[in-house]
Amino acid sequence: MCSSSGWRERRAETMSREPRVPETGSGPEDSDFSWDEYLEENGVTAVPHHAFKHVDLSLQTGLSPGMVLEVCDRGGAETCSVATIVTTCGQLLLLRYHGYGHDRRADFWVDIMAAELHPLGWSAQHGRTLRPPEGIGEKYSDWPAFLAQSLLGASSAPANQLEGPHRGKSPLDLLAPGVSLELQDSEAPGQVWPVVVEETVGGRLRLCYAGTEGLPSMAPRRWLFYLHPLLHPPGWAQENGCTLTPPAVIRAQRSETDWAEVLQSVASLTPELPVTPDLFKDQPVIAPHCFSEGMKLEAVDPAAPFTISPATVTKVFSPQYFLVQMDDLRVAAGGGAVSRPSFLCHHGSPGIFPVQWSLKNGVHLTPPPGFPGQDFDWADYLKQCGAEPAPQNCFPSDQPEHDFKETMRLEAVNPLSPEHIHVATVTKVKGQHIWLQLEGVKQPVPEIIVQVDSMDIFPVSWCETNGYSLRHPSKPRVQKQRKVAVVQPEKHRAPPRSVPPDALKQQENSHPESSPGNGKYFCPKIYFNHRCFSGPYLNKGRIAELPQCVGPGNCVLVLKEVLTLLINAAYKPSRVLRELQLDEEERWQGNGETLKAKYKGKSYRARVAIVRTAERVAEFCRSTCVALECCPNLFGPRMVLERCSENCSVLTKTRYSQYSQYYGKKKSKRIGRPPGGHTNLEGGVKRPGKRRKRRKHFFVHKKKRSSASLDNTPAGSPQGSGDEEDLDEDDSLSEDSGSEGQEDDSEVSERKSQPPSPYSTDGTPAHRRRKTRPPSFSDDENRPPSPKAARMEAVERLRVDSSPLEWSVADVVRFIRGTDCAPLARIFLDQEIDGQALLLLTLPTVQECMDLKLGPAIKLCHHIERVKLAFYQHYAS
Repeated sequence: MCSSSGWRERRAETMSREPRVPETGSGPEDSDFSWDEYLEENGVTAVPHHAFKHVDLSLQTGLSPGMVLEVCDRGGAETCSVATIVTTCGQLLLLRYHGYGHDRRADFWVDIMAAELHPLGWSAQHGRTLRPPEGIGEKYSDWPAFLAQSLLGASSAPANQLEGPHRGKSPLDLLAPGVSLELQDSEAPGQVWPVVVEETVGGRLRLCYAGTEGLPSMAPRRWLFYLHPLLHPPGWAQENGCTLTPPAVIRAQRSETDWAEVLQSVASLTPELPVTPDLFKDQPVIAPHCFSEGMKLEAVDPAAPFTISPATVTKVFSPQYFLVQMDDLRVAAGGGAVSRPSFLCHHGSPGIFPVQWSLKNGVHLTPPPGFPGQDFDWADYLKQCGAEPAPQNCFPSDQPEHDFKETMRLEAVNPLSPEHIHVATVTKVKGQHIWLQLEGVKQPVPEIIVQVDSMDIFPVSWCETNGYSLRHPSKPRVQKQRKVAVVQPEKHRAPPRSVPPDALKQQENSHPESSPGNGKYFCPKIYFNHRCFSGPYLNKGRIAELPQCVGPGNCVLVLKEVLTLLINAAYKPSRVLRELQLDEEERWQGNGETLKAKYKGKSYRARVAIVRTAERVAEFCRSTCVALECCPNLFGPRMVLERCSENCSVLTKTRYSQYSQYYGKKKSKRIGRPPGGHTNLEGGVKRPGKRRKRRKHFFVHKKKRSSASLDNTPAGSPQGSGDEEDLDEDDSLSEDSGSEGQEDDSEVSERKSQPPSPYSTDGTPAHRRRKTRPPSFSDDENRPPSPKAARMEAVERLRVDSSPLEWSVADVVRFIRGTDCAPLARIFLDQEIDGQALLLLTLPTVQECMDLKLGPAIKLCHHIERVKLAFYQHYAS
């Protein structure tokens, strides 16, 4: 026997040390899965988010547009005003004073946690006066009469959402680990037992039966969505006349006295945020049924949720619940019937159908175990059993429309392993039930059958949003071939003796450029032909050290690996990365893939366009070669054996400009090209301009140091001449944070070695000054400045002409468009965020309400904090 206090201590210790359910995906590539890429590569669509009603309900806070509430006036006045909720954004509310109608000029934002808000009728109960808002008081001569008439039938905001410990809390905030609930027995609904929440994932709860902590045998866990009809708040059993009895699966592990002490301990626990019945108000309503014992029907087997078999109603508990057991005609060893799985049902339970439903819908009906033969006939079976089928009116007659269609994708729980959620495909739709094929399973599983209203299916990206692991199909790995022998940049050798040309030809013929059986998104092998002309950017010696080929595999994976190898084989990897990067507009639209480069201790990143289909691979490789001013056959799906078809061996590095013109590459001004960079003039003559001369004056010490340092750059290459500096501040490549310290150190040492230089009025060194174009506020030019320019501007203190508290929506949008977060200005315009709302925004609110990733959200909040600082310094007093 254990004491009450001892059980509580053991429960707390067990909760802290108990291992979590492993949230492993389908292997080490779990973090690389992208729903957008998966849907695009397979040419399919996702089930619309609004098709999952239980997910929408879990995101609601109980406050919705149209509700009316009372707002206490500021300054301690004993007056209140009536306002209507216009929009909700987390714990922020956009309100409009009652009486303004459709006029939005006086709308204002409030924080539920900071403002004093109350439901309708609060002022009358506490002796407060309801006054008309400023500006419309003279419009209504009798304000109380106007309120009494206009508020008839109005929906008041719930008091528990505005006052008390539940203020501003969502259902997911209240169901934290450690909270106690009550769960009905799945085989005896009149019996209830407390359960403890161990984990919350977007409203999906992992539950542990109370009193099973510390037991030698691992107690079973239940995964249920918080709106499951069998889950209830504490005290529900007593109110509904149910008995508190542990379920049969754990009953034998303790004595009755121990279970009684467990109940006393659970009742004595006082949670910080008590769970009220309002939390479960959105649970489905259980309608009365008309089933009786002995009726036959068809049901999805809970032990094998991919088959439909005959079943029998074995017990009726109440007008709401009855028990269904799967039929089994086999005889046990002792002469009795074999025990078959049974499950609790109600009128609208999923997975139960009338007799002949499978035949009418063209679905296979699996005969019960022990049935002689495979030709199952319901008429003969009913006569053999002496039973009656459940009438049609026992089942729901309405068939509401839904948005599930074949080939659509979603996320679904594996019923055989409820802790795992998989990528799923809708393979069949029959009425209110769908057949799902789970992907990412270790062993093949047949198509499972679920109802469209099931709380075990979720929209795409639900796991990513809630930080839970998603089991997904594995991606093909990029296979690297053996490395070839290293050759000197200026020498050309015959193929190695161990691999004769005939063998190379046979190898090339055995791997065609594309294979129809490999799929639309399957990339063939990409060969590095190191004997071809490498151009001015790529080091021929490093090219020769690359693998002979990369692939085959997924197009994006293979081409990313190829470009990464080429970037690392360059004289200056950052320069090659800049040649391949997308323009600013495409980068801000999220196009391309992110590639990285390292050069002289600094790391650079850029978005690079990569094709996704096999039919475009050859053209992509050729165009990339042209962009790098090298032979179009340097890399691609075609292996060059002895002689290149482009006859590129006759070209030298001093004639690469003629070669690039021969292949039609037009020299154009690229985004981020440093002023005064190298020019491809015939004969290799460089004409430095005025800006080049100024830059030589400031960087003379740096050039001396770089020329004396060890470098792998050949002396005869354009990159080895020292005429081209590092990427300057106008470069649009973004530097990783890990190199900032090194960059600052180099700049400090550089400034110490230079003579004193004049400074501008804002304190910026003269050699860092640039001509900056004033920010454009037009909708057509929402292009943010470069990251380094943004850092320079962030040093300057923000000056505002008027108080941000008085800014209109247009003022806020104009400010955002003037920052490097200009593409987000449309969100502020759509959400009608004025100055008051802007000052209330925080990082969690921005991430939740604007659906931004962490990086853009931090950048946006940085500018918001600058506005707040300017407001407090100049206008707060």
